[in-house]
Amino acid sequence: MLPDLQSHEDRRGIHIDQVGVSNVRYPLTLPLRAGGEFNTVANLSMTVSLPHYLKGTHMSRFMIALNERKHQFRPDTVHMVLKELLDLLEAEEAFVDMEFPIFLARKAPVSREQGLIDFNFVFRSMSSTSGTNDKNVGVKANVTTLCPCSKEISARGAHNQRSEITIDVRPASDEFVWFEDLIDIAERNASCELYPILKRSDEKAVTERAYDNPRFVEDMVRDIGKDLLGLLHAGKILWLYVASRNFESIHNHDAFARIERGVRGPLLNPREGVDVAITA
Repeated sequence: MLPDLQSHEDRRGIHIDQVGVSNVRYPLTLPLRAGGEFNTVANLSMTVSLPHYLKGTHMSRFMIALNERKHQFRPDTVHMVLKELLDLLEAEEAFVDMEFPIFLARKAPVSREQGLIDFNFVFRSMSSTSGTNDKNVGVKANVTTLCPCSKEISARGAHNQRSEITIDVRPASDEFVWFEDLIDIAERNASCELYPILKRSDEKAVTERAYDNPRFVEDMVRDIGKDLLGLLHAGKILWLYVASRNFESIHNHDAFARIERGVRGPLLNPREGVDVAITA
Protein backbone atom coordinates (compact mmCIF):
# COMPACT_ATOMS: atom_id res chain seq x y z
CA MET A 1 0.00 0.00 0.00
CA LEU A 2 1.30 3.45 -0.89
CA PRO A 3 2.03 5.79 2.05
CA ASP A 4 -0.62 8.43 2.89
CA LEU A 5 1.37 11.42 4.14
CA GLN A 6 -1.66 13.72 4.33
CA SER A 7 -3.12 11.58 7.12
CA HIS A 8 0.00 11.82 9.27
CA GLU A 9 -0.05 13.81 12.49
CA ASP A 10 1.02 17.45 12.52
CA ARG A 11 2.43 18.80 15.77
CA ARG A 12 2.52 22.54 15.06
CA GLY A 13 -0.92 22.99 16.61
CA ILE A 14 -2.28 25.33 13.92
CA HIS A 15 -5.79 24.86 12.52
CA ILE A 16 -6.13 25.77 8.80
CA ASP A 17 -9.28 27.73 8.01
CA GLN A 18 -9.42 26.69 4.35
CA VAL A 19 -7.36 24.41 2.16
CA GLY A 20 -8.24 22.93 -1.21
CA VAL A 21 -8.17 23.65 -4.94
CA SER A 22 -8.69 26.93 -6.77
CA ASN A 23 -8.77 28.23 -10.35
CA VAL A 24 -10.84 25.23 -11.47
CA ARG A 25 -12.71 25.77 -14.73
CA TYR A 26 -15.87 23.68 -14.92
CA PRO A 27 -19.18 23.64 -16.87
CA LEU A 28 -22.12 25.17 -15.03
CA THR A 29 -25.83 25.13 -15.84
CA LEU A 30 -27.71 28.22 -14.70
CA PRO A 31 -31.53 28.35 -14.42
CA LEU A 32 -33.00 31.53 -15.91
CA ARG A 33 -35.81 33.61 -14.43
CA ALA A 34 -37.86 33.51 -17.63
CA GLY A 35 -37.47 29.75 -17.92
CA GLY A 36 -34.89 27.57 -19.57
CA GLU A 37 -31.21 27.35 -18.78
CA PHE A 38 -27.90 28.96 -19.73
CA ASN A 39 -24.72 26.92 -20.01
CA THR A 40 -21.53 28.69 -18.98
CA VAL A 41 -18.10 27.96 -17.51
CA ALA A 42 -17.36 28.75 -13.87
CA ASN A 43 -14.00 29.52 -12.31
CA LEU A 44 -14.28 27.98 -8.88
CA SER A 45 -12.52 27.00 -5.71
CA MET A 46 -13.38 24.19 -3.29
CA THR A 47 -11.94 24.19 0.20
CA VAL A 48 -12.39 22.59 3.60
CA SER A 49 -11.20 23.34 7.10
CA LEU A 50 -8.30 21.23 8.36
CA PRO A 51 -7.83 20.39 12.06
CA HIS A 52 -4.51 21.17 13.73
CA TYR A 53 -3.57 17.51 14.18
CA LEU A 54 -3.67 16.53 10.46
CA LYS A 55 -0.75 17.21 8.13
CA GLY A 56 -2.80 17.72 4.98
CA THR A 57 -6.00 17.14 3.01
CA HIS A 58 -6.59 14.87 0.01
CA MET A 59 -6.64 17.17 -3.02
CA SER A 60 -7.89 14.55 -5.50
CA ARG A 61 -11.09 14.12 -3.51
CA PHE A 62 -12.19 17.67 -4.32
CA MET A 63 -12.33 16.85 -8.01
CA ILE A 64 -14.00 13.53 -7.26
CA ALA A 65 -16.77 15.34 -5.37
CA LEU A 66 -17.22 17.84 -8.20
CA ASN A 67 -17.36 15.19 -10.90
CA GLU A 68 -19.85 13.11 -8.93
CA ARG A 69 -22.32 15.92 -9.73
CA LYS A 70 -21.14 16.75 -13.24
CA HIS A 71 -24.58 16.21 -14.78
CA GLN A 72 -26.36 18.49 -12.28
CA PHE A 73 -23.81 21.10 -11.26
CA ARG A 74 -25.90 24.23 -10.76
CA PRO A 75 -26.04 26.96 -8.09
CA ASP A 76 -29.15 25.33 -6.60
CA THR A 77 -27.41 21.93 -6.27
CA VAL A 78 -24.05 23.10 -4.88
CA HIS A 79 -25.15 21.90 -1.45
CA MET A 80 -24.80 18.34 -2.80
CA VAL A 81 -21.15 19.00 -3.70
CA LEU A 82 -20.59 20.46 -0.24
CA LYS A 83 -22.00 17.31 1.36
CA GLU A 84 -19.67 15.19 -0.78
CA LEU A 85 -16.71 17.30 0.40
CA LEU A 86 -17.69 16.93 4.05
CA ASP A 87 -18.06 13.17 3.67
CA LEU A 88 -15.05 12.43 1.45
CA LEU A 89 -12.63 14.64 3.36
CA GLU A 90 -14.08 14.06 6.83
CA ALA A 91 -14.05 17.84 7.32
CA GLU A 92 -16.04 20.07 9.66
CA GLU A 93 -16.58 22.86 7.11
CA ALA A 94 -16.68 22.90 3.29
CA PHE A 95 -16.76 25.89 0.91
CA VAL A 96 -17.46 26.37 -2.81
CA ASP A 97 -16.80 29.80 -4.38
CA MET A 98 -17.39 30.43 -8.08
CA GLU A 99 -17.48 33.23 -10.63
CA PHE A 100 -19.00 32.92 -14.08
CA PRO A 101 -20.28 35.03 -17.00
CA ILE A 102 -23.70 34.84 -18.59
CA PHE A 103 -24.95 36.47 -21.79
CA LEU A 104 -28.48 37.84 -22.01
CA ALA A 105 -30.34 39.02 -25.10
CA ARG A 106 -31.16 42.74 -25.20
CA LYS A 107 -32.94 44.88 -27.79
CA ALA A 108 -31.99 48.45 -28.60
CA PRO A 109 -34.61 50.96 -27.36
CA VAL A 110 -35.68 52.35 -30.77
CA SER A 111 -34.41 50.19 -33.63
CA ARG A 112 -35.03 46.98 -31.62
CA GLU A 113 -31.77 45.52 -32.93
CA GLN A 114 -30.95 42.59 -30.68
CA GLY A 115 -27.59 41.45 -29.40
CA LEU A 116 -26.01 39.72 -26.40
CA ILE A 117 -24.70 41.56 -23.35
CA ASP A 118 -22.55 39.92 -20.68
CA PHE A 119 -22.64 40.06 -16.88
CA ASN A 120 -20.31 38.55 -14.29
CA PHE A 121 -21.78 36.70 -11.35
CA VAL A 122 -20.50 35.34 -8.07
CA PHE A 123 -21.96 32.49 -6.02
CA ARG A 124 -20.53 31.32 -2.71
CA SER A 125 -21.79 28.61 -0.42
CA MET A 126 -20.67 26.71 2.68
CA SER A 127 -21.85 23.86 4.90
CA SER A 128 -20.67 22.39 8.16
CA THR A 129 -21.20 19.16 10.02
CA SER A 130 -22.82 21.17 12.82
CA GLY A 131 -25.65 22.13 10.44
CA THR A 132 -24.47 25.66 9.59
CA ASN A 133 -25.21 26.69 6.00
CA ASP A 134 -24.59 30.00 4.27
CA LYS A 135 -24.54 31.47 0.76
CA ASN A 136 -23.88 34.76 -1.01
CA VAL A 137 -25.11 35.79 -4.46
CA GLY A 138 -23.49 38.66 -6.35
CA VAL A 139 -23.33 40.45 -9.69
CA LYS A 140 -21.20 43.07 -11.42
CA ALA A 141 -23.13 45.15 -13.93
CA ASN A 142 -21.94 48.05 -16.10
CA VAL A 143 -24.23 51.05 -16.55
CA THR A 144 -24.12 54.68 -17.67
CA THR A 145 -24.15 57.56 -15.19
CA LEU A 146 -24.35 61.28 -16.01
CA CYS A 147 -22.94 63.86 -13.61
CA PRO A 148 -25.65 66.09 -12.04
CA CYS A 149 -23.11 68.80 -11.24
CA SER A 150 -21.86 68.93 -14.83
CA LYS A 151 -25.44 69.18 -16.10
CA GLU A 152 -26.24 71.96 -13.61
CA ILE A 153 -23.27 74.20 -14.39
CA SER A 154 -22.69 73.60 -18.10
CA ALA A 155 -24.29 75.61 -20.86
CA ARG A 156 -23.95 72.74 -23.33
CA GLY A 157 -24.32 69.09 -22.34
CA ALA A 158 -22.90 67.15 -19.38
CA HIS A 159 -20.17 64.55 -18.99
CA ASN A 160 -21.08 60.93 -18.44
CA GLN A 161 -19.15 57.73 -17.85
CA ARG A 162 -19.44 54.00 -17.59
CA SER A 163 -19.96 52.80 -14.03
CA GLU A 164 -19.45 49.35 -12.54
CA ILE A 165 -22.07 48.33 -9.99
CA THR A 166 -21.30 45.54 -7.53
CA ILE A 167 -24.16 43.95 -5.61
CA ASP A 168 -23.74 41.10 -3.16
CA VAL A 169 -26.53 39.71 -0.98
CA ARG A 170 -26.96 36.95 1.57
CA PRO A 171 -30.32 35.26 0.89
CA ALA A 172 -32.39 33.95 3.77
CA SER A 173 -32.11 30.19 4.12
CA ASP A 174 -35.42 29.46 2.39
CA GLU A 175 -35.16 32.18 -0.29
CA PHE A 176 -33.88 31.98 -3.89
CA VAL A 177 -32.46 35.18 -5.40
CA TRP A 178 -32.47 35.42 -9.18
CA PHE A 179 -29.31 36.86 -10.69
CA GLU A 180 -31.47 38.77 -13.18
CA ASP A 181 -33.29 40.51 -10.30
CA LEU A 182 -29.98 41.98 -9.14
CA ILE A 183 -29.26 43.19 -12.70
CA ASP A 184 -32.66 44.90 -12.81
CA ILE A 185 -32.02 46.68 -9.52
CA ALA A 186 -28.65 47.97 -10.72
CA GLU A 187 -29.89 49.16 -14.11
CA ARG A 188 -33.11 50.86 -13.10
CA ASN A 189 -31.21 53.07 -10.67
CA ALA A 190 -28.62 54.17 -13.24
CA SER A 191 -28.80 57.07 -15.66
CA CYS A 192 -29.18 54.51 -18.46
CA GLU A 193 -28.53 50.85 -19.24
CA LEU A 194 -25.89 49.65 -21.69
CA TYR A 195 -26.75 48.01 -25.01
CA PRO A 196 -24.77 45.66 -27.27
CA ILE A 197 -26.04 47.31 -30.49
CA LEU A 198 -27.01 50.95 -31.03
CA LYS A 199 -28.15 52.58 -34.27
CA ARG A 200 -28.17 56.38 -34.54
CA SER A 201 -31.77 56.61 -33.33
CA ASP A 202 -30.87 54.43 -30.34
CA GLU A 203 -27.80 56.52 -29.51
CA LYS A 204 -29.97 59.63 -29.45
CA ALA A 205 -32.46 57.90 -27.15
CA VAL A 206 -29.93 56.62 -24.60
CA THR A 207 -28.02 59.93 -24.56
CA GLU A 208 -31.20 61.86 -23.82
CA ARG A 209 -32.33 59.28 -21.26
CA ALA A 210 -29.06 59.65 -19.37
CA TYR A 211 -29.31 63.45 -19.54
CA ASP A 212 -32.78 63.28 -17.99
CA ASN A 213 -31.57 60.97 -15.20
CA PRO A 214 -28.32 62.35 -13.73
CA ARG A 215 -26.75 60.32 -10.93
CA PHE A 216 -23.86 60.92 -8.55
CA VAL A 217 -22.00 57.84 -7.36
CA GLU A 218 -23.66 58.53 -3.99
CA ASP A 219 -27.09 58.46 -5.66
CA MET A 220 -26.34 55.07 -7.15
CA VAL A 221 -25.51 53.28 -3.91
CA ARG A 222 -28.36 54.98 -2.02
CA ASP A 223 -31.01 54.17 -4.63
CA ILE A 224 -29.85 50.59 -5.11
CA GLY A 225 -29.50 50.23 -1.36
CA LYS A 226 -33.07 51.43 -0.88
CA ASP A 227 -34.39 48.69 -3.17
CA LEU A 228 -32.29 46.03 -1.43
CA LEU A 229 -33.29 47.27 2.02
CA GLY A 230 -36.85 46.48 1.00
CA LEU A 231 -35.78 42.85 0.55
CA LEU A 232 -33.87 42.97 3.84
CA HIS A 233 -36.88 44.28 5.79
CA ALA A 234 -39.10 41.68 4.11
CA GLY A 235 -36.79 38.91 5.35
CA LYS A 236 -35.81 37.76 1.86
CA ILE A 237 -32.14 38.64 2.38
CA LEU A 238 -30.08 38.93 5.57
CA TRP A 239 -27.19 41.12 4.37
CA LEU A 240 -26.39 43.39 1.45
CA TYR A 241 -23.36 45.10 -0.04
CA VAL A 242 -23.53 47.72 -2.81
CA ALA A 243 -20.62 49.51 -4.48
CA SER A 244 -20.50 51.91 -7.41
CA ARG A 245 -17.28 52.76 -9.23
CA ASN A 246 -17.44 55.51 -11.85
CA PHE A 247 -14.67 55.41 -14.44
CA GLU A 248 -14.56 59.16 -14.76
CA SER A 249 -14.39 60.63 -18.26
CA ILE A 250 -12.93 64.04 -17.30
CA HIS A 251 -10.73 63.01 -14.33
CA ASN A 252 -7.66 60.82 -14.04
CA HIS A 253 -9.24 58.89 -11.17
CA ASP A 254 -12.40 56.96 -10.33
CA ALA A 255 -15.27 57.97 -8.05
CA PHE A 256 -16.35 55.30 -5.57
CA ALA A 257 -19.02 54.71 -2.93
CA ARG A 258 -20.30 51.67 -1.05
CA ILE A 259 -22.77 50.66 1.65
CA GLU A 260 -23.22 47.50 3.70
CA ARG A 261 -26.22 46.57 5.83
CA GLY A 262 -27.50 43.53 7.68
CA VAL A 263 -25.75 40.58 9.29
CA ARG A 264 -22.73 38.90 7.72
CA GLY A 265 -22.83 35.11 7.72
CA PRO A 266 -19.97 32.67 8.30
CA LEU A 267 -18.83 33.14 4.68
CA LEU A 268 -17.72 36.68 5.55
CA ASN A 269 -17.45 36.81 9.31
CA PRO A 270 -14.92 36.05 10.64
CA ARG A 271 -13.36 34.16 7.73
CA GLU A 272 -12.39 37.17 5.62
CA GLY A 273 -12.98 40.90 5.17
CA VAL A 274 -15.88 42.10 3.09
CA ASP A 275 -13.72 43.77 0.43
CA VAL A 276 -11.84 40.56 -0.27
CA ALA A 277 -15.02 38.55 -0.28
CA ILE A 278 -16.79 40.79 -2.75
CA THR A 279 -14.01 41.41 -5.25
CA ALA A 280 -11.85 38.30 -5.14
